[in-house]
Amino acid sequence: MSRSDARKSAFYLLYQYDFIAPEEKEANMELYFAEHPQLQEADRAFVKERLEGTLSHLEEIDAALSAHAKGWSLGRMNKVDLAILRLAVYEMQYASDVPVGVAINEAVELAKEFSSEKAPSFINGVLGAITPRS
Repeated sequence: MSRSDARKSAFYLLYQYDFIAPEEKEANMELYFAEHPQLQEADRAFVKERLEGTLSHLEEIDAALSAHAKGWSLGRMNKVDLAILRLAVYEMQYASDVPVGVAINEAVELAKEFSSEKAPSFINGVLGAITPRS
């Protein structure tokens, strides 16, 4: 499975996590993996790392998004866009295995597939304003 497809799985789960109780997150991930047997062990590890990494840095990620999404509060954002942005900011600031440009491009592609017509440019603009890891 490609990294893009594995990232899409991480996005799916991250999106779902806005709607479930914290104590259900691990069971939800296991259920997702059971329903997607095509995910190899390396894919599962990638998905799990992206989820856990994003969630462990959620406060900092949300602060960066709040500071750079001009005129948009997190509560006002489309939940799909928010999940895409959170995952991309995690990759930009904390995941050393993904170049910043790739993280932004992957986020834009997810927006093209799963969000509104205006979402790709919004996501690109917000991510372009966020300082990547040094």
